[in-house]
Amino acid sequence: MIQSAILVTLQMMDSPFWQQLWIAISLVLVIEGILPFLYPERWRQLVAQIALIDNKTMRIVGLVSMLSGIGLLLVVT
Repeated sequence: MIQSAILVTLQMMDSPFWQQLWIAISLVLVIEGILPFLYPERWRQLVAQIALIDNKTMRIVGLVSMLSGIGLLLVVT
């Protein structure tokens, strides 16, 4: 039973959608890691400043980020 569920899951994850999703997640991790790798001290300062931002502002920044990503996806596809 468990073996068949694992096999179905692996077959499903072999589809082009899942492959592209894993590529996208991998690219996000690479891009997210550039600044801490190149400028670790500056990254710590930035994270400390971000921690001081209030929830409303953080939500607005998150919303703008998501909408920008959706807009960029619409332009490139």
